[in-house]
Amino acid sequence: MTPGGASVHASAVKVGDRAVLIRGSSGSGKSRLAFDLILAGRAGQIPPSMLVGDDRVHLAASQGQLMVRPARELAGLIEIRGLGIRRCDFVDEAIVGLVVDLAADDAERLPPPEALQAQISGIKIPRIPVGIGFAAFPLVMAALTMTASSPSSQPSADCSKGIGNHITPTIATK
Repeated sequence: MTPGGASVHASAVKVGDRAVLIRGSSGSGKSRLAFDLILAGRAGQIPPSMLVGDDRVHLAASQGQLMVRPARELAGLIEIRGLGIRRCDFVDEAIVGLVVDLAADDAERLPPPEALQAQISGIKIPRIPVGIGFAAFPLVMAALTMTASSPSSQPSADCSKGIGNHITPTIATK
C-alpha cells in the first residue's frame, strides 16, 4: 500500500481480521457506530474489535484487497458525543471486509443484490446501506453474525424443527 492512500471522510473498526468501513456525512453517526462495534467486541458479542480510524481514513487497493489506515494526525482518537475526543487503542492497517453507508439514499427494506455491494478502487466489498433515521448497529451486528437466508427449501440437517435459522459467522468476519 502506498503511504497514505486516498483520504476519505469515514471511520473504520477492525472486527476479527477484517475492517468495517463506515461512511457518511458529518453527524450521521460514524463515530457512534465505531464505538458501539468496539464495545461489542469487548463484550464478546463479535470477534475482538479495535479502532482503525475515526472521521478520516486512507484507502488503497493492494493485491486485490482494499486496505484502510488511520489518518496520521487522528490515529488513536475517537469522538464520543457528550464526552469529547478520547484516546483509544488502534491498529495501523486492516483489510476492508464490509462497507456501511449511513444516511444512504438507496437504503430499502429489501434491497436488491446490487445495493449490497460497494466497488471501491475496483474491489467489490459487501455493503449495508442504512437509511436516515434507522439504527445501523443492529444491521451491522446481523451482517457480522448471521448468514443470509438460503434459497434452498431443504431444512438444515441439524435442525430438529426444520426451520434452519442457525446463526453462524459470515464472510465479513472471516
